[in-house]
Amino acid sequence: MASSLLHCSDKLPFLDVETILHMKEGLGETSYAQNSSLQKRGMDTLKSLITNAATDVYISQMPERFTVADLGCSSGPNALCLVEDIVGSIGRVCSHRSSSSQPPPEFSVLLNDLPTNDFNTIFFSLPEFTDRLKAAARTDEWGRPMVFLSGVPGSFYGRLFPRNSVHFICSCSSLHWLSQVPPGLFDDDMDGGTPINKGKMYISSTSPVAVPLAYLRQFQRDFSLFLRSRAAEVVAGGRMVLAMLGRQQTEGYIDRRTTFLWELLSESFAALVSQGLVEQEKVDAYNVPFYAPSVQEVEEEVRREGSFRLDHVQTYEINLSSSGDAKEDGRTVSMAIRAIQESMLSHHFGADIVDALFHRYTELVTESMEREDVKSLQIGVVLTKL
Repeated sequence: MASSLLHCSDKLPFLDVETILHMKEGLGETSYAQNSSLQKRGMDTLKSLITNAATDVYISQMPERFTVADLGCSSGPNALCLVEDIVGSIGRVCSHRSSSSQPPPEFSVLLNDLPTNDFNTIFFSLPEFTDRLKAAARTDEWGRPMVFLSGVPGSFYGRLFPRNSVHFICSCSSLHWLSQVPPGLFDDDMDGGTPINKGKMYISSTSPVAVPLAYLRQFQRDFSLFLRSRAAEVVAGGRMVLAMLGRQQTEGYIDRRTTFLWELLSESFAALVSQGLVEQEKVDAYNVPFYAPSVQEVEEEVRREGSFRLDHVQTYEINLSSSGDAKEDGRTVSMAIRAIQESMLSHHFGADIVDALFHRYTELVTESMEREDVKSLQIGVVLTKL
């Protein structure tokens, strides 16, 4: 996940996302490493799409050094999964191309996330990663892989790599995070700047029309900048596979699969306000730098920027109630949201309220899963640099 700057308003505390925002570090019970199974399921859904796109680029260009970048890599076991799949897929292609005199390429792997990301947890896992690659290479008889891995801290809403240096880019569960909370969520004409989306932290059925429009405009600015930045870095014929949370256009801005968990978090805050643990004013001032676009909105920005051809787009639904045990699934979802949001919540509200907040949140998610399946909608796109 990556972002840049978050503003609540000029009258409220300023949050520098590149300093504050990060997935929960380490390997503890509440860490992202221990609570990212939902993201892994999304990655697995697109595994063949990602490996096929990367392999096609390699076959078409046959470079001696193949450069892969994972944008928003985060930390924990998911960080190297896609890299392992890509290296293995290209290695097997090389072993089956008996007529080719070119050996498998050396792999330059660039792992990107915000500077506050826990890169150390990734690097600690490198020996196991290397051993798995060696074992796979022996099994498929394509030789010992040469993989050179680097961490690249910085926001992907801007340049990260030299010009024409990257063959393949993947980004999963990251681009729904904006560079900032959209401007326009406070009525600056009122004394002190009055929040216009009171009691909510994201788009909801009760939000004024100005709220979803502000989020859409911020997404358009951010995604356009993302595409322009990658256009400079990706070689001609290189590809990107991007996966993000999305919504159905036919349902307007409100797709329950996207807004439901944010609504429950807002309800959890309302419970804390009623107990006197949190001030309502602080809740009203908290908005998330998140937007779930529709397929049409993604396609429009790709066409508008003009550097990439849209080869493939698909939507896929993930059932968050997959185990059939509402209590287990409720805890899984709650812990995942906590691992993502805790750094921002602690900065805005203070760390003391986090345990109480997610105790109530777990209860609400579990109650919802006892009544119905809770699902998310994701969008996957494949783009080729023109």
